[in-house]
Amino acid sequence: MVNQCRQLVILVERYDNGTAKRFILDEDIQIQTFLEEQGSKTDRVQGSSFPDMQLSWLPDIIKDFILPAGFPVISFRRLFGIHVIAVPHQCYCVDLSHIGHIKSPKGKDNPTLAVGIGSFSATSAAASAAAIRWVSKDGIGAVPSFPGGRFGNLFDDDPKQWRMYADLIGSAGSIFDLSTQLYPAYFLALASLGNLAKAVARGLKDPSFRVIQNHFAISGNLGEVAAKEEVWEVAAQLLGLALGIEVLTSPTVAKSYPVLVFTWMSLRILHLWLRYQSLSVLRFKSINLKRACVLVKSHILHSVVPGYADCNRKERILSWQSFLKPRIIFGVSLEELISCEKSVSKVRTLLRFYSKEEYILVVKHKGRDIEIFVTFKVGATSISVLRSVWQSYWLQENWCGSDDILDQLEQSLSELEKSFGDFTQQIESAGWDLQKINLKVPKQHSIEEVNAV
Repeated sequence: MVNQCRQLVILVERYDNGTAKRFILDEDIQIQTFLEEQGSKTDRVQGSSFPDMQLSWLPDIIKDFILPAGFPVISFRRLFGIHVIAVPHQCYCVDLSHIGHIKSPKGKDNPTLAVGIGSFSATSAAASAAAIRWVSKDGIGAVPSFPGGRFGNLFDDDPKQWRMYADLIGSAGSIFDLSTQLYPAYFLALASLGNLAKAVARGLKDPSFRVIQNHFAISGNLGEVAAKEEVWEVAAQLLGLALGIEVLTSPTVAKSYPVLVFTWMSLRILHLWLRYQSLSVLRFKSINLKRACVLVKSHILHSVVPGYADCNRKERILSWQSFLKPRIIFGVSLEELISCEKSVSKVRTLLRFYSKEEYILVVKHKGRDIEIFVTFKVGATSISVLRSVWQSYWLQENWCGSDDILDQLEQSLSELEKSFGDFTQQIESAGWDLQKINLKVPKQHSIEEVNAV
């Protein structure tokens, strides 16, 4: 009985928190869950370098939030120590900045009156309450900077998209600022929303722009590139400030709020258009999901892979991954994958089909479109993700209905085996860098085959 049960155990799904779910197949798919004592946290601490051992007390969710991926590779003293030392300095700077806001009547005259400073008698209670309201406005705006720690890898994958979104969200924040003149009674709420939007924009702009700067630092001279860019930015800001003063002091704009708003909107739209044009001419040699889709589709339809200049020009900067066709959902759990194929015999067939691949892909038919679910095995790499994208687009272009899904999956795998080698050769010939494939394997869970079916 024990041997029979062992033969039925075919897959183990391992999670990044150290737990695992064991799948046993019989007439129905039954699931047995157990907690592994070896192989996750214990092994990671013992096999890591000194820096990770120093932080073994820190929960994984906090590590993922405040530390970059692959942190043990980075020196503990250089990264963690520097930021610990910087914390008091940042607190000191924040305090001084708020004191400066409160004590600069010329630059902040109207806003401070709106939140209470100067509108009451000079009592300490009124001044303290007004100061708290002003600091709260800025403090609310600083909160959105934190989510960047959780989703930092998005900026490496698609810096052009997030840099463009930063400007769009920052524009929305400026609209809230303009609205404070119309609704002075709601100054605190509108100014807080404006700061909130601008903080979100800043949290998207800074990391994505660092990626773009690094792209231009071909010879490793990132510091020089950043310094020169700072010179250009300051010069542009001074020019813009001069033009802004000239426009605002003109009688037509100064005396008419609608004209002021129209002028601002016109300049802002021009700015957004110029930003989009500047991002569209960037030429990345790395392969992210959008560029991979362009390359794969061209290879399947025309047997030709475009060069990196043409591909970057065709890339849709503002489009989301979920709107791409076919819709590919990476990193689904094995339970979700199995739910697409209720039959045990079909599950066994899938495992046989994908025995040589580092992933398992299934298709769900939704009207005229198809939805593709991919789960990855232990040891999957970026090339595995690229292979799954190639197979997904082949299925999209050659889909023949939902009657013979398994046959189409088998045929797509056969075409993948025959054509993927030519695909990678053309990629290298076209100037792409296969060492820079930004197609990350989801780390939440991965599957491992235990017994042959």
